[in-house]
Amino acid sequence: MKNVDEQLKALLKNALNEDIGDGDHSTISCIPIEKKGKAILKIKQEGILAGMNIAEMIFKLLEPNCTFTTYKSDGDNMQKGEVAFEIDASIHTILKGERVALNCMQRMSGIATLTNTYVQKLNGYRTKILDTRKTTPNFRLLEKQAVAIGGATNHRFGLYDMIMLKDNHIDYSGGITQAVNKAFDYVCSNNYQLKIEVETRNLNDVEEVCTNCLDKVDRIMLDNFTPEQITAALKIIKQRIETEASGGINLDTILDYAATGVDYISIGGLIHQAKSLDLSLKALIV
Repeated sequence: MKNVDEQLKALLKNALNEDIGDGDHSTISCIPIEKKGKAILKIKQEGILAGMNIAEMIFKLLEPNCTFTTYKSDGDNMQKGEVAFEIDASIHTILKGERVALNCMQRMSGIATLTNTYVQKLNGYRTKILDTRKTTPNFRLLEKQAVAIGGATNHRFGLYDMIMLKDNHIDYSGGITQAVNKAFDYVCSNNYQLKIEVETRNLNDVEEVCTNCLDKVDRIMLDNFTPEQITAALKIIKQRIETEASGGINLDTILDYAATGVDYISIGGLIHQAKSLDLSLKALIV
């Protein structure tokens, strides 16, 4: 895998190419290429700011020597009327990078804000919040970065960095024990440093994992369990392994799940239910 900076640059170059195509003809038609300018990012909606490093990278991909001055940082609370950054560059650079920077920051800030709402809700509980792979194709890197800025924990990034045996893997393999044994043998025989998580769908599944293969997995997922069922499952597991609750948990129900003492709660809605926040890039005319 490429390192994160290389992945980010590739993602953002593709985004810029998608938008610019064979040229920003609106700007080319009416503004001399040598003309310099300044612009500020104005905040129009309160929330948690995210994507400052992404905006800077976008403008510096277009013009490496531009000046990017920050007034706020990722993770800061933001209020309507505040200024997040100032960009001093060619006007062509500013206008070519404007929409890509705004799209990224608005989306990321919406995710960070919703995530932080969940995190604050669990203040005082030991349970940690995880994201999922329910992300936008080709935008996952930024969405998961936004989750971390919002204060939650990233789950696996993709199919390659953790083994998660879900219902279909289990059914295709002939059962939980068979799936876990095969996965464990695969990791050992290839000398992979991969954690194994197994999904359980009922208390019988939990009993089977604890009886047959507890020493071969790193975490048990309790999928679509009620809080009462999770409490019963935790009595079986006896803190011998990490536990994760998953499936339809939201702001209205999350405290009931956290009260069980489960280690993690994974919430796909951190990303796919987040609403973009309102930000605007405005020219500074001196």
